[in-house]
Amino acid sequence: MNRSLLQEEKRATVLFMWLFYIVFFLYDIFYYIFLPLLPWIAEALPDTVWYYLSFIKYIIIISLIPITIYLFKKENPGKVKYIVVIAYLVTNLVTDIYYYFGNANSYSSGNLVELVIILFSPIFINKRFFYLVTWGIILKYLLVGIFIQDPIILFPVTINIMLAIIAYILLHRFLSYVKVLKNSYDEQLAGIVKGVIATLELKDPYTRGHSERVAEYALSLAIATGKVKESELNHFYYACLLHDIGKVNIPDSILAKYGKLTDEEYEIIKTHPVVGAKAIEDVEGIADNIAVVYYHHERWDGKGYPDGLTGEETPLVARITAIADAFDAMTSTRSYRPALPFDEAYKRILCGKGSQFDPELVEVFKKVYPDWITISKQYCKDHTSKEGCKHENP
Repeated sequence: MNRSLLQEEKRATVLFMWLFYIVFFLYDIFYYIFLPLLPWIAEALPDTVWYYLSFIKYIIIISLIPITIYLFKKENPGKVKYIVVIAYLVTNLVTDIYYYFGNANSYSSGNLVELVIILFSPIFINKRFFYLVTWGIILKYLLVGIFIQDPIILFPVTINIMLAIIAYILLHRFLSYVKVLKNSYDEQLAGIVKGVIATLELKDPYTRGHSERVAEYALSLAIATGKVKESELNHFYYACLLHDIGKVNIPDSILAKYGKLTDEEYEIIKTHPVVGAKAIEDVEGIADNIAVVYYHHERWDGKGYPDGLTGEETPLVARITAIADAFDAMTSTRSYRPALPFDEAYKRILCGKGSQFDPELVEVFKKVYPDWITISKQYCKDHTSKEGCKHENP
């Protein structure tokens, strides 16, 4: 979760917790202490065991406060709302069933906090939490109804269903607004990223299209692994587009040099991941995938740069990008050599299994290789007429 979303989740959770505890305790104080004092209220007093269970319930609910503080410190506030709701529903279910099972009194329990939970659940803009709240509360009443066999239980069920419908309408509207804003942000971000890439390609024409193809290849490989969350794929793609952005700091004489680089020139080339990572570290969203830019030249055997990481020390997204980057570099024309045929690049990727590349990812690469051929053909088809395709067309 990025920083902005994390802060919003914290704020929503704090508001939710304040509402929950204030309503929970004020309602119980009024219902069980002040209401029975009224002369026209005649209810049988609960037995000692019920009071004991209620005391345990309050202890459990209060104990959620230090748990909440702990999860906040661990930057994991998202779990708080689930823990609170589940703890509340389970403890209320136990006390209600105990008190009303075999009791001649009609069911009149419940807590105003349930209405608060349902009506305020949309503030998290989270369908999964909304469904937990709605179905959890309804299930609680249905289970109590099964045990006490009192048709009056249908009244709170009906009320909660009506409130859930209202809450769902609010949640749906919130989600629609968020989707529109997200799409607008993604479009603006995509435009900015492609503008930056166009600037880099003007500086180094031999990399024309390289960033776009690497991003498409890497996205294909990431999806095939099933290990990159769908919600992260967009920003992963943008980070791949910017994986070589640090080359803007490399002199043109080195980038476009014919022939082999000297050791000093190669050391300058090796600075581009660090420079690139520095350039995007404050870009919202893309910064979450800064590993793509910083580590895409690391090797599985530890002989890469800038940090010489080995194996899984290199983040997965960077290991994915490394294969895509190497493959496109081999199949693209450069100042010092022509493009290699696809089948030759394919063999070299396989030869790098366990040395340059993650062996598991190489196995996945074998499966997506036909898709990469399609991506390359489509790119050349779209760009040949405009600028010439400096890429091996399989």
